[in-house]
This record gives sequence, structure tokens and C-alpha cells, in this order.
Amino acid sequence: MEIRSFQARNCAVSHAVRGWRRFLKQAIVCSGVGKQRDRFCEFGEDSTITARLEKIARIPGVAGVELLYPRDLEAVDEVKETLARLKLEVSAVNVNVKSDREFAAGGLTSPDPAVRRKAVQYIRQGKECALELGARRVTCCPLADGYDYPFQACYGTMWERMLDSIREAAEYQTQITLCLEYKPYESRVHNLLSSASKTILLCQATGGKNVGVTVDTGHSIVAGESPAESLMLVVSSGLPFYIHVNDTNGKWDWDLMAGACNVWEYLEFLFYVKEAGYDDWLTCDAVAYRQDPVEVYSLNARFTDQLWRWLDVVDRNEIREHLRRNDFIWVRKLMEPYLFAGDALASLATAAPTLTRTA
Repeated sequence: MEIRSFQARNCAVSHAVRGWRRFLKQAIVCSGVGKQRDRFCEFGEDSTITARLEKIARIPGVAGVELLYPRDLEAVDEVKETLARLKLEVSAVNVNVKSDREFAAGGLTSPDPAVRRKAVQYIRQGKECALELGARRVTCCPLADGYDYPFQACYGTMWERMLDSIREAAEYQTQITLCLEYKPYESRVHNLLSSASKTILLCQATGGKNVGVTVDTGHSIVAGESPAESLMLVVSSGLPFYIHVNDTNGKWDWDLMAGACNVWEYLEFLFYVKEAGYDDWLTCDAVAYRQDPVEVYSLNARFTDQLWRWLDVVDRNEIREHLRRNDFIWVRKLMEPYLFAGDALASLATAAPTLTRTA
């Protein structure tokens, strides 16, 4: 799709939603309130799925949860009852094709056909769970699929294996979308799905209308991308998409809360989320290693909502006009009164102690 047609569609969407606030739906990944581990320490509690869901239900501003398959869904009926009791929705089922020992050399692209069949079957079963729980999609980040050394991979064969596996998974329960999440590295030195453009290419090559992209803001930053631009590429492709929000300093996928390091990039990302007419879930995929997860996810939801509401107040038509002229100075000036309120600065100056210069 040409950029011009993307802008025309954006204008149509923006005119359609003008005058009312697009509802913000926030979710979190269920594992975030459970036991965590880095290379050296363990953090958090090894709690049951019911206990984790009950904790999530107490987080202000969060109405949904992303569940992991198979870890969280060994007893789907019990989970379904708990979700109904807590009035939580399911944003997605996250299918794990990386953690089983058999997936060490790859899941969807393993040299062993039996392992590839197992990975595909995981996605199929994840789709069944999504259907049972009322979710519209499964998301999958195939982190075991890649390579570590030169001369380790037959790149063409690996790509074709991925294509075949995704096609097979997509053909099952076609009403459930399969969104593929990219990341440049970890657990492999080079992940096969390492960028937005490669993931778009793969999705288009499958030929399936129910195959799309999960845009994770932290993964996009680690990949050296602008998250807003990557989102626009996915929107321009016409593929379905889903969103994970978190942040990083760009050196590693730290899974910090959104906006912790890259506030401007996050605000720009949310601007383009609105421009795309997206009215689905923003799922926080941050990890609270050393902090109270309820506090971390509460802050993440509150901060995201504050930025979202600010974008409802400003004149986005004016922003669009200046963006077309590459005039970022005007846009920054527009933000100044909201970020640095004159009255607040004046009161700080009045309250500050007078410093006396001494000889």
C-alpha cells in the first residue's frame, strides 16, 4: 500500500472518530505477576493461575489479561470461571514454542519434522483455548527459531520451514488470528523474525488473511526501529495486528514499564495507534523483577491513560499538518504547556530557598 493511500485512510478514520474519545483497553501478560528469574536471582511468588488472575483484577485501569499456553491453560474451564468471576477479558493467548527442551534447536523451523509438528500443534491448541475464552487471537514469539553462528543455518530452508509451519497453523480455526511477534535476538543470537519488515514479508508470503504482527514497543526499540514507524508499516500492509507495550534503554530487552526511557517515542507511538483507528488491546509486557508488580502495572496503566487522554485534547489535525511539513518544533511547542505548566514552575521558584553567594 502506498503512503498516500495510508494517509487517505487515516484521514477517513480520524474524521469518523472526531468528537468522541476512542476507548482505551489495557491488559497485562499474566506471567508478569508470578515468579520471575534473571540469570542470577529469582523474584516474585510461584502462585497458581487463580491467584495471579485475582491479583491482576485488583490493578486499576486493567481490564484484560494475556494468558500463556500451555502454562496458564492446563485447566481451561477453571480459568474461564475465574475470568468470569473477576470480570476479566482475554486480550490474547500467547503460545510458547520456545521453552520445551525439544525446541532448543528451533520450534517452527526445527530440523526435526516431529518437533515442527509439535510447535504447530501448540499453536492449534492455543487457538482452541482462545476460542473457548472469547479471545480473537493468539500471539506467538518464536524465540527459539534462529541461529547463533555463521554456517549454522541454511537460511532458505529455515525460511521455508517457518512459512510451512505458519501456513499450517493459520489454516486451523481460521476465525482466530495468529499474530507473530518479532525480536532481533534472545534466545538466539539472530532470531529469524528479527524486524517488522521481515515479519510483514513472512505474513504476506503465507497468503493467509488471519496472519498478522504483534508490535512490541520494546522489541522494536532493541531492533533499532522507531515503534511508531514500525506500526505504520504494519498498518500500511493491511495485516491484522496486536500491541505489546513496554520499554528499554535500547541495549537489551529489559521489559521496563512503558515510557520509562523513551517517553517521546511512546507518545508518538500512541499518536499513531489513534491514527490507525486501533480500538483493541494495549497489553503491557513489562516485568517487575524488583518492584511490586501491582504498583508497576498500575503506574503503567495510569501513565498510558494520561498520554492517551492528552492526545484526545490536542488538535490532531494541526499535528498532522505540521507532520506533513516535517515540523517537529511546532509539535514540541504544542506539548510544552501540558508538560511544563507555567503556574507549577512559578510556584516551585517561589518555594525554592534563596542561595546566598559567600566569599
